[in-house]
Amino acid sequence: MYFGGYGINFSALPFEQNYRCYSASFIDKPHLENGDKVIMPPSALDRLASLRIDYPMLFEVHNPSTSRTSHCGVLEFVADEGIIIMPYWMMQNLLLQEGDLVRVKSATLPKGSYVKLQPHTKDFLDISNPKAVLETTLRNFSCLTVGDNIMVAYNNKKYYIDIVEAKPAPAISIIETDCEVDFAPPLDYKEPERAVPPQQPPAAATADGEAEAAEEPKFNAFTGVGRRLDGKAPKVWAVPSTEEAPAVSAPKSKVVPPAPDPAQRPHGKLVFGPATANAADATPKPPEKPSEEKEEAPKEAKFQAFTGRKYSLKG
Repeated sequence: MYFGGYGINFSALPFEQNYRCYSASFIDKPHLENGDKVIMPPSALDRLASLRIDYPMLFEVHNPSTSRTSHCGVLEFVADEGIIIMPYWMMQNLLLQEGDLVRVKSATLPKGSYVKLQPHTKDFLDISNPKAVLETTLRNFSCLTVGDNIMVAYNNKKYYIDIVEAKPAPAISIIETDCEVDFAPPLDYKEPERAVPPQQPPAAATADGEAEAAEEPKFNAFTGVGRRLDGKAPKVWAVPSTEEAPAVSAPKSKVVPPAPDPAQRPHGKLVFGPATANAADATPKPPEKPSEEKEEAPKEAKFQAFTGRKYSLKG
């Protein structure tokens, strides 16, 4: 087609059209809420067939009044002209009301390799196998956009999940791709409080300013009682205390008596050896008086072997 001598290839232009949006309850198709696909009028199919667009068909949905944008796929082309049927959760993300104007534009999205999800409540983590439930639900989705809030229906209950992060782009396609899924803590998750150990009162300080340490029992080695094989009473040895060392007495010096004068030796006797030893033997020793302070040690009975009587076989 030529305008003013210039040729314009309309097949290279993207698809872009404005529609009035309504929820899935208007055409009685509740299964539309389980995915991100919309229903468009038949005229959109004729227009898309004449354009060079990539398959599967993906679209950018934009709300001009709030400048919110999301992405979706298409399920059927059976809606009335000028009307687009959308999931209600998608209308909530775009802040759309029934009958509001929305702009739909064809888009090409890269295949996703990573996506991070954040459930609204921790009840989603209580499911026996949340990974399998999420994998089954995402089969009805064609693309994911950062900032969207998708709905997962399971066991007659609805769980809402936020798209926190996506790679390699903020909007990705998840059709026939191996995508890594990561979970962020739920919005209502609270970390458990750590128990703080009770603080002990400080020990009372002594006069020197030092804290009194608790007295520990001291170890005493060899505190048992020994017994002898011959039946005698064992000797008791006093164990010196470790606190007070026994006083060491100075060694006593021996008093050596003076040697007698040779002139005083008795006549008629020969003296052999040192004169001091003979003089000490010749000098009578005074009897030692028993000390009153010393106590007599008890005399122990001596052990005598073979004290029995003997007998002869002859009688």
